[in-house]
Amino acid sequence: MALPVNIRDLAKAGAKIREDREKPVRIAIVVEADAADELVEVVRSRMHPFTAGATLQIEVVEPGVKLLIDSSADVVVGVAGSGRLGMKEQLAATRTRSIPTVALALTEDRDDAADRLDHPYLDTLVDSDAVHLVEEELGEWLTEHVSGKRLAMAANFAFMRRAVSEEAVKATAFQNALIGGVAIIPGADMPLMTANQAKMIMQIAAAFGEEIGTERIKELAAVVGGGFALRAVARQALTFVPVLGWAVKGGFGYGGTLAMGYAAIKYFEGGADLSEVTEQLAHLKRRAVETKDRAVKRLRSADLPETILDAEGVAVEPLPEIEDGQ
Repeated sequence: MALPVNIRDLAKAGAKIREDREKPVRIAIVVEADAADELVEVVRSRMHPFTAGATLQIEVVEPGVKLLIDSSADVVVGVAGSGRLGMKEQLAATRTRSIPTVALALTEDRDDAADRLDHPYLDTLVDSDAVHLVEEELGEWLTEHVSGKRLAMAANFAFMRRAVSEEAVKATAFQNALIGGVAIIPGADMPLMTANQAKMIMQIAAAFGEEIGTERIKELAAVVGGGFALRAVARQALTFVPVLGWAVKGGFGYGGTLAMGYAAIKYFEGGADLSEVTEQLAHLKRRAVETKDRAVKRLRSADLPETILDAEGVAVEPLPEIEDGQ
């Protein structure tokens, strides 16, 4: 099956994604002497880079000693204890240098931790579970605050992969919702939405360390092509619901992209193969058809005029029904 988009354009996008994945990453980790051993161990094990492109500076904070943090550091991660052994001063020093700085504390009281460390509330991450604190909370924070090197972070630290992938899925779904909602010419949205979905899957593949060359693009073509069924149903919905058709199309663009993205994440995490991914998309298509049928039934029972108008007010004939498997 050939992709309904320009392979050359996708190859260029793939090259850019590979370039982003190979960017150098520099992280400074400062540890307070009385930080919980459990938290220190989880940070040590999770932040062990996979490639030579990542550089770690690890320092122990001591009262009255000013650490020299690498000026080129992309981020500073503070592993905090009580906050009384120099961590508060160290965090303040890195903030003045405009280096993104996050503090981790093994507690459930975020207000207390932020107060003790005199650190911004949103940049103070807490949890009583060290694994959840690092893999979930820190992963999401780094994805948001070191956005220019998301793929490079994911390539080096496994705990970053899901957060980076989910960000790509959400961003692409939002883009496709806008494209689906504003497209006026029937079918004009399909190449753009499909190209976005293909690039999204390549980003997810890159985050999980997979190859993203031409062969990978062809392998995933069936998954991307599954989105055509959703967009065809959306066009039918626009025929039957001319006033709210833009919202229906945008909703299918959003929901279909989310389904495809999360299915791809599951695939790369090893929990599903391509046949299961396609099955999930087929299930979403069936649900979309059922939703459209219910909407049509309600409209027909509302004693509306027989003539159906499109988004521009022009009378049109209903499109033929789409059967499963087409």
